[in-house]
Amino acid sequence: MSDKSLKVAFLVAEGVEDLEYYAVAIRLQEEGFEVLTAALDLKPIRGKNGLEIKPDCLISGLKAEELYALVLPGGWAPDKLRRYAEVNDLVAKVNAQGKVIGIICHGGLIAISAKIVAGKKTVGSLGIKDDLLNAGAEWVDEAAFRDGNQVWGRVVADIPAFNRELVKALKTGTR
Repeated sequence: MSDKSLKVAFLVAEGVEDLEYYAVAIRLQEEGFEVLTAALDLKPIRGKNGLEIKPDCLISGLKAEELYALVLPGGWAPDKLRRYAEVNDLVAKVNAQGKVIGIICHGGLIAISAKIVAGKKTVGSLGIKDDLLNAGAEWVDEAAFRDGNQVWGRVVADIPAFNRELVKALKTGTR
C-alpha cells in the first residue's frame, strides 16, 4: 500500500508519549500512509521523554471526511487535548464515519470525552481503567485488539502488538 492520499492524523500536545507517537507514526509511514501531526498550534512540542515533535497542521483545520484514520497516543497530552471542543468533535465525527481510530495508553481519555467508548471493548493504562468503566466501556486487559473501527493498545511495551492491529485494521478497512 502506498497511496499518499491515505491521511492518518496523530493528535499531539505537550507531554505526548514520544514512543507511542514516533514508533507508530514510523510504522504507518513504512506502510505508505501519509502521517499528519496535528496540534492546537504549530509550535514544536516536547514529548514526555523529551523528544521534540514538530506539528505540521492544526487540529482545528482537520476535516473528518478528508482523513483516513486518527491515532490518539498517550502520555500527558490526552488530558490536555480532551478539554478542547474541536478535538472531541473531530474524534466523534471520525468515529461516526466508521473510520479507524487507534487509541493507546492514556489516549482513551480523549475517546471518553468524545463519547465514543460506551459499550466498547477497551484497554489502556491502568491509570484510566476506572475512567473507561465509568464511561460505559468494557475493560479487557490485553496488549492490543480491535473493536469495530477502534484499535486499542495498553501501554508502551505493547506498541508492537498495537502496530500489528492498527496496520491490519487500516489495510482491511473499517466496515
